[in-house]
Amino acid sequence: MSNLNNRKSSRSFNRRQFLKSSSGVALFIGVSGLLPTVVSCRDQKRVEEQFQKHEVTAWVQISEDGQITIYNPAAEMGQGSMTALPIIFAEEMDADWSKVNVEFSPQEAEIYGGEGWAPGTKLMFTVGSRTTNSYYSTLRRAGAQARYVLLSSAAAHWNVPIEELITIEGNVVHEASNQKIEYGQLVRFLTMPESIPDFNEGGLKDPKDFRLIGSIIPRTEIPEKVNGSAQFAIDIRLPEMIYGVLERGNLHGAKPTLQNEEEILAMDGVLKLVPFDYGIGIVATTLEGALSAKKALKIEWSDAQASGFNSQEIYASYEDILAEDKTGDVRNEIGDFNKASSSATKTYEADFKNDYVYHAQMEPLNAIVQVSEDLKKAEVWVGSQQGSDTKLGIPSLLGIGHEDVTVHLQYLGGGFGRRSMSDFVVECGTLAKEMAPRPVKLLWTREDDVTYGCYRPLTLQRLKACTDSQGNLTGFSHVVVGDGGHLVAGGARNDHYQITNQWLEWRSASHGVRLKHWRAVGHGPNKFAIEAMLDEIAYEQGQDPIALRRKLMTNQSPRALATLEKAAEMADWDAFLPENRAKGVAFVEHGSMGTGICEISVNRETGKIRVHKFWIALDAGVVVQPDNVKAQMEGGIIMGMSSVLSEQLTVVDGKIQQSNYHDYKLLRMQDVPDSIETEILPSAEHPEGVGETATPMVAGAIANAFLRLTGKRLRHIPFTPERVLEVLNT
Repeated sequence: MSNLNNRKSSRSFNRRQFLKSSSGVALFIGVSGLLPTVVSCRDQKRVEEQFQKHEVTAWVQISEDGQITIYNPAAEMGQGSMTALPIIFAEEMDADWSKVNVEFSPQEAEIYGGEGWAPGTKLMFTVGSRTTNSYYSTLRRAGAQARYVLLSSAAAHWNVPIEELITIEGNVVHEASNQKIEYGQLVRFLTMPESIPDFNEGGLKDPKDFRLIGSIIPRTEIPEKVNGSAQFAIDIRLPEMIYGVLERGNLHGAKPTLQNEEEILAMDGVLKLVPFDYGIGIVATTLEGALSAKKALKIEWSDAQASGFNSQEIYASYEDILAEDKTGDVRNEIGDFNKASSSATKTYEADFKNDYVYHAQMEPLNAIVQVSEDLKKAEVWVGSQQGSDTKLGIPSLLGIGHEDVTVHLQYLGGGFGRRSMSDFVVECGTLAKEMAPRPVKLLWTREDDVTYGCYRPLTLQRLKACTDSQGNLTGFSHVVVGDGGHLVAGGARNDHYQITNQWLEWRSASHGVRLKHWRAVGHGPNKFAIEAMLDEIAYEQGQDPIALRRKLMTNQSPRALATLEKAAEMADWDAFLPENRAKGVAFVEHGSMGTGICEISVNRETGKIRVHKFWIALDAGVVVQPDNVKAQMEGGIIMGMSSVLSEQLTVVDGKIQQSNYHDYKLLRMQDVPDSIETEILPSAEHPEGVGETATPMVAGAIANAFLRLTGKRLRHIPFTPERVLEVLNT
């Protein structure tokens, strides 16, 4: 595997090459503190010894010319982690950002894992809008420790008390003697202090003194993405690399029986056929040859659990599940909803539905795996959102240790939850094991991913609400029917609304269709149902939707209320609108809190809804990159609009009916809003995620605007023109 070890990244050089080509130092700063070593890059023997011992523990490297390399532990899929996380470290280190380079860290969760998951668990998992939230404190402490080493070394060099020293943008300064030294110049004098503060109880910067955090700083990877030099996994070519594809069919779980094996093996370039429980793998010398062989496969497929399942007919069965006299999985219970309902002046009830949705990430799923000839080591090149296993299932597949697998993380061309799975990596590893030691690149075509992907679940939600004689909301019941547990039941709590009696329940239904987290997971359908239900109550009462939410938030969540008031101000909520225009509002909490308001029109002849404007007020705690947060909001709104107005994946007799973008319709450029405006509310609270806050507010805001405009209710997403016309004509 020597060809792999000598390979140089087109994006930046690796750590060992950095050390060999510079006269810098590596500060071995891990999440548990600073290891007792500062390694000079001039001492090559000691460098090698230290890297053999501590190769995965360095957060930062400094060279004598002042260049600083900071390691990013998270996936970069367009959300800006390659800049946001290093900024946090650099802020506390007081680094000169113009001299900072960023590289991916090794995939070693014990060292680089983020906090904020299960107690005592560290994961490298770029999902759930948790990246900045889980690394914020860790990277601040590590950056402060790096700064302390620099201060301590300067104090020893100048023979002055460390308390008399300060740092200013990449320099240590002793004002009393008018001395200043750049970090790079200090490299040759670096020494390890006897003890280093852990900075858990203080000693970090006051947020008012932040120089980098909260500033508009260009993202580090954007120039490469603009000029085409950015490297994604799909770009990688290795010596002697061969190609793999799988035929999986479109009936999930069906088992294949190949009818023409000899014919396929005789095709030009085909090297091997590898059977899977659910498909047939092909390895060939070229991708074209593999795809040609795939088209020529003659397969007899078995039945599966999904056989006979029809997604558009299943809602009647879900209604039967709701009618059953039994209780499902209770997810939240406050007060006594039944008691509140029995004494209510008025009760409201409505069913809300959503169809399956596909991830539609831009870069097709792909990976490269090379297994050593003795099957004892492996290397992986992949764009992944990582996971509970940072080595992505390869150690278990090969029966080897985690330390024997090296993962080279690449940029991702979109994830949205799909690349938090490692199924495609394990498939590639299975093929590579058969072809060792040649590297194998596996590619999923778009058709593969549409027909055998993993989707946001289909659900039916029954909501009931009750009010007293003054119209106050006294009870709220939410029962979700669908497959996937948290995938369908998540995001259905009402923690920011003051409702005395609440009931949240999930009732299971399974059809054998592959499911996975999709941007914002259960929040999309559930927040849609909750926010639409609130507007239906307000409409029936002749009450303003903003006023209703204001009443529910005032004593419950001042921060949520602040986003509501700011959004109403931004959108000029009470302003006169032209005929055939209306505004709708929705509040969402997904880590951060946000209120969104949209302005729509409806073509009553075609049934097409047009979103003209969208306003968002966001409270995300401390915001590391404000400009990037606004970009996240814009992307989330557009993706939400696509899923709400266009995207629909259907199943007939267990088989996925769509295959590519000609029949799985995405939002087009001409349909995006004229403007999307985001206001970030100032906050000193711990940072919260923003990548999944905007998407779930879209359906509720559009449905609520539609209700104000037409007096009609949209309760089944997507709001296709056909469904809109059906509602308008009833």
